[in-house]
Amino acid sequence: MAKPITNEPGSAMHLHQSIVSRETGKNIFTNEDGTISQLFYGHIAGLQQYIPEMLPLFAPNVNSFRRFLPDTSAPVNVEWGEENRTCGLRVPSCSPQNRRVENRLPGADANPYFAIAASLLCGYIGMVNELKPTPPVQGRGYELRGPSLPHTLESALERMENCEEVESYLGESFARGYIAVKRAEQENFKRVISSWEREFLLLTV
Repeated sequence: MAKPITNEPGSAMHLHQSIVSRETGKNIFTNEDGTISQLFYGHIAGLQQYIPEMLPLFAPNVNSFRRFLPDTSAPVNVEWGEENRTCGLRVPSCSPQNRRVENRLPGADANPYFAIAASLLCGYIGMVNELKPTPPVQGRGYELRGPSLPHTLESALERMENCEEVESYLGESFARGYIAVKRAEQENFKRVISSWEREFLLLTV
């Protein structure tokens, strides 16, 4: 589970990703002089723009969204910053050849194959389309109103369903099948009355 214990940090699956050239073996996130490349910025911008559209691949269950709370060692946005753990996207301090971005959004309940593929796809779209990221965050990122994440599985599935890139890159059959399965799980969840509801709502007048 992504959030198995009340008032405790959740369980995550942070993805550290970089891309090397097949021809040279060098990290394409770094220029020859050691500076940050435009491809790196495009990759981050793609993550910022498309993670919210593909969030069910990173947060696949109703419990997944309980993890996204401020000040609980979990991200609540797709802001980015260097060595900033209040952002969904962290750039660790490292050598130019090891330059990478840490996607902190996936939970421990995500399918690792789907999460890794989706994370790389988001970055790929950003590089191909030469997208530009927001400025890096200095200080706390919890209160920032940047690119927003869906707050429930229900709203996340709706955004994923309406994202043209999901169907284009992942295929219509996969997209429709995945969304249908997660909607069925959501409906099953709605049928269960929790102990909290009985305790706090049953006798409320």
